Amino acid sequence: MASLLLAVIYVAFISLGLPDALLGAAWPTMSQDLSVPVSWAGGISAVISMFTIVSALLSDRMTLRFGAGRVTAVSVALTAMALAGFSVAPNYWVLILIAVPYGLGAGGVDAALNNYVAVHYESRHMSWLHCMWGVGASIGPYIMGFALSGGQGWPWGYRYIAILQVILTVVLVLSLPLWKSRKRTAAEATTDETKGAGTGDAAGAERKPLGVAGVLAIRGAKEILIMFFCYCAIETTAGLWASSYMVLHGGVDKITAASWASLFYVGITVGRALSGFLTMKLADPAMIRLGQVLVLAGIVTMLIPLPHHLGIVVGLVVVGLGCAPIYPCVIHSTPTYFGEENSQAIVGVQMACAYMGSLVMPPVFGLIAQYVTIALYPWYLLLFLVLMTVMHERLRKLRG
Repeated sequence: MASLLLAVIYVAFISLGLPDALLGAAWPTMSQDLSVPVSWAGGISAVISMFTIVSALLSDRMTLRFGAGRVTAVSVALTAMALAGFSVAPNYWVLILIAVPYGLGAGGVDAALNNYVAVHYESRHMSWLHCMWGVGASIGPYIMGFALSGGQGWPWGYRYIAILQVILTVVLVLSLPLWKSRKRTAAEATTDETKGAGTGDAAGAERKPLGVAGVLAIRGAKEILIMFFCYCAIETTAGLWASSYMVLHGGVDKITAASWASLFYVGITVGRALSGFLTMKLADPAMIRLGQVLVLAGIVTMLIPLPHHLGIVVGLVVVGLGCAPIYPCVIHSTPTYFGEENSQAIVGVQMACAYMGSLVMPPVFGLIAQYVTIALYPWYLLLFLVLMTVMHERLRKLRG
């Protein structure tokens, strides 16, 4: 039964990834149809990220009251409703309004599943879980590209994903008894993982929350929080603006760019599948450094003027491969750096910082693209890569 539940969780994380790349893939067409500037994609992305933060901060309370299974099912259903709303939105401002439940649903799934897997399953599943997110994020643009190339328009791209989300919601609702069964089994376990998380209400009551101020007072916490901010700034900006960069700077046609943009997420997906195995041999710091080197190599490749836009395409794939191990390995290394008694509070703030990176930095680049030049796209990614690398090395010196 535990294996069946794990399979359901993996499918649920696919649902988290499915909508994530849709906006970036469709935006060159959407912006024209809605008669809005290209930079306004950042506004929709900002609202989604803002309410993802709200949902993530509420996830502990919601999960404690309703259980991880119910929170996940309701969150996926909420996302399905928002996607269906996107498909019928008559103008940009309606999209902004619908982005609120879009973000609430995404944050609920993300926080609930990450925490549940960290507590109940082996650490290697963290990389593979995020690989499943990459599967969804890779499929999404292809579905959008199919809708655009078939003359159905971007609304049908959103409708197709909404239908898939409804199906996944039904699967999650049917799996609710498995979540309850798994919870009882975990409560009886005596592993180190359950000791760190607490196995009963009494244990949870004895723990006092650190709060944001308490987390920031821990040596090395600021460094790891900045790392999370920088990583999500890189990942979200790269994914959101890849298609527009190819169209406006590389001269790629819109339909081709919509499909090629998914290659970034293909790189993440393949990289996380491989990193799940590599973590059995390499420690988390080595995996993070390997990822940073690959991101650098991908950015440099994007700057090389190769024929047939190969530099941009190959560079996006390599950047995706580099992004793959960083996020899950930073999460997994947190208890090692700060102790199990502090890790839950720190991971919560980490998630908030990660979403802040997604909230703030893509819109900032949108303004740069509109008022300066979209050609700065690779250099913008490089800036955050350098800052993330510096923070990681400082963290190693403080806590290593």
